[in-house]
Amino acid sequence: MTGSIATDHLMTFPGKFAEQFVEGQMENVSLSFLVDDLVQHRGGAGANMAYGMGLLGLGPVLVGAVGSDFDEYEAWLRGHGVDTASIRWSEVKHTARFTCTTDATNNQIASFYSGAMAEASEIELAPVAARVGAPDLVIVGPNDPTAMVRHTQECRDRGYPFLADPSQQLAWADGEMIRTLVDGADLLFTNEYEAALLKQKTGWSHADVLGRVGTWVTTRAANGVRVEQRDGETIEVIAVPETKPVEPTGGGDALRAGFVAARQWGLGVERATQVGSAVATAAVEVIGTQEYDLPRESFLERFALAFGADAADEVAPHVPQSPRSA
Repeated sequence: MTGSIATDHLMTFPGKFAEQFVEGQMENVSLSFLVDDLVQHRGGAGANMAYGMGLLGLGPVLVGAVGSDFDEYEAWLRGHGVDTASIRWSEVKHTARFTCTTDATNNQIASFYSGAMAEASEIELAPVAARVGAPDLVIVGPNDPTAMVRHTQECRDRGYPFLADPSQQLAWADGEMIRTLVDGADLLFTNEYEAALLKQKTGWSHADVLGRVGTWVTTRAANGVRVEQRDGETIEVIAVPETKPVEPTGGGDALRAGFVAARQWGLGVERATQVGSAVATAAVEVIGTQEYDLPRESFLERFALAFGADAADEVAPHVPQSPRSA
């Protein structure tokens, strides 16, 4: 599991961003928002996904770069089943920081300080494989761009199956880099906007993308998830209804964690997507990307309500007791 490791600084703006923009003045934007609150949480796409997989009993190996301020965060991850032994510690930089403001309609404006994450490009995957064994799947999540390219190429060179999750990096990466990150992936994850951006920047058609990856998972917020397979049927899965949506940050990472965990359990693509949807909903009902829990009984009960008793019965043997409730 490669990707960013960061601390999140999350704020809530009670109004709507769209109402603050002046038509015809977008090239001269100068805005300040009075927010309701500020909370700090553990985050980073790589760590978020590893946390979710740890909750689901996978024991993921997290690969990334952090600063000397990571001690408490590391203890938290290890306490939730994450192998942190292959993380690189920087001697000069702080752990990366993500700052995000969410408005009343769940639109977001964010910035990211890379800090120690810039050293992730110095990490080689082969020593990790030598320590824990050849990987079943390498997730190349949002990270230092050079690191993402290096990890992807190493997966190709060494024959490691990999999941491409360029996410936020699609916004600035050029077409050549995006093609490098995506081509040959066993799995590709995007949301709808990222899917359109990927095609625009690479010049690939929808069919071109599907011809280069095994399975393409597109998240569509409240409209659920679409899964397209190069050699199989298209599957659509509903979003598990929220009971108390609070903060959308981290929902996509949780979905990926649930999907990958279920596939590692040996479940099919449709069932894995359903597990991902259920984990994502749990994640967005709390503030903070690693503050959700998955109590076994309530998780399965809710899963059954969304997808049926038969689906829940198939998932049940694999769902562990939560570390927090064990």
